[in-house]
Amino acid sequence: MNAPLATPLTISTIEDADIPAVIALWQRCGSARPWNDPAADIARARKGDNSTVLLGRDAKGALVASVMAGHDGHRGWVYYVTVDPDHRFKNYGRAIMAAAEDWLRARGMEKMQLMVRADNAQVHAFYQSLGYFPQERVTFAKWLDGRDPTP
Repeated sequence: MNAPLATPLTISTIEDADIPAVIALWQRCGSARPWNDPAADIARARKGDNSTVLLGRDAKGALVASVMAGHDGHRGWVYYVTVDPDHRFKNYGRAIMAAAEDWLRARGMEKMQLMVRADNAQVHAFYQSLGYFPQERVTFAKWLDGRDPTP
């Protein structure tokens, strides 16, 4: 059985006053990690014109979804794709991802990528339902400030 279509989200870019609520949403959704400072991530995304944080609000104006989108001039990437757990299965995830795709497309990006933890099967299924496909890659990382590796 398909979920009923929800009222479309109102999409906007993050404003200063939104930051505490966005961080709370990311924490509530389990997207924040101890080794990443979400306020610093938001500040970096807002610093230039190649990245942004998009917010989705429901018909009552409640913040229910977010995505950080950016590009390196070659490919688009998304991070912090979140939907409030009390508002899942209303197609808000689809709507916020469509907004990120539109934002990147408007900046000339032809491909969008994202990373999902290998053990997160439910999220794999969500992205596949949107037409994303897994690619066989190994991701390497290094903390430039000398920190130990993180999972």
